[in-house]
Amino acid sequence: MLVSATEMLKKAKAGKYAVGQFNINNLEWTKSILLTAQELNSPVILGVSEGAGKYMTGFKTVAAMVKAMDEELGITVPVALHLDHGSYDGCYKCIKAGFTSIMFDGSSLPFEENVAKTTELVNVAHQLGLSIEAEVGSIGGEEDGVIGAGECADPNECKQIADLGVDFLAAGIGNIHGAYPENWAGLSFDTLAAIQEKTGILPLVLHGGTGIPDDQIKKAISLGVSKINVNTECQWAFQEATREYIEAGKDKEGKGFDPRKLLAPGAKAIQDKVKEKMELFGSVGKA
Repeated sequence: MLVSATEMLKKAKAGKYAVGQFNINNLEWTKSILLTAQELNSPVILGVSEGAGKYMTGFKTVAAMVKAMDEELGITVPVALHLDHGSYDGCYKCIKAGFTSIMFDGSSLPFEENVAKTTELVNVAHQLGLSIEAEVGSIGGEEDGVIGAGECADPNECKQIADLGVDFLAAGIGNIHGAYPENWAGLSFDTLAAIQEKTGILPLVLHGGTGIPDDQIKKAISLGVSKINVNTECQWAFQEATREYIEAGKDKEGKGFDPRKLLAPGAKAIQDKVKEKMELFGSVGKA
């Protein structure tokens, strides 16, 4: 059931659990995540980066695939189709394509420009019944060619963006896209607590969910994080399962080279990873 992410995240905030955003890269990713959400009776957010959208030939293709798959699989749990780290132009493309949720990442812009463009996009999204995420403070690492230092967000700037009417807010608290280095200092819970105090009931978003220790995930949820993004771990799980299948020579057995067989172990690995994360985030049975 395709919906905006607003209500599912309000419920998560009130219930002190988090909804997982799992990025999709192709049909197998999408199918695996939808089936797992349905099995576990969990709300879910399908994230699409601009790079992944381009790879899948465009946002219209992605929206059409997700809508059709949602119907064909008989999915009844709430599903949001969400643009991840969207540019100003990317947001408008996804709105036109039929996404139910967008993220405008203006964190690399001068703050005044971030405010102005977020204000405009909030008005447009809400007129159409879409949810919108904004960002303050860059997320560390690299995402679609955008490199962030991972600095912590200013709680006062977070409040200013929150007051614009965004539905949920991503704020840098030392989190990083991709793998975390061995010398990573961990999440800044002092920053998160200060942001939570300033933004009140607004659901907060933790990007870079891969590699954060479980105890830090749980503490972040207790401090107001209601949406957690996972992508890299699903990619790792997929490639490891596929590598094992090929190295075992199963692609040489019978019709093991058939993509439906070749990609099946990786798809199952994604399902297992998504289930693990949904259980950790506390969203199981919350649809």
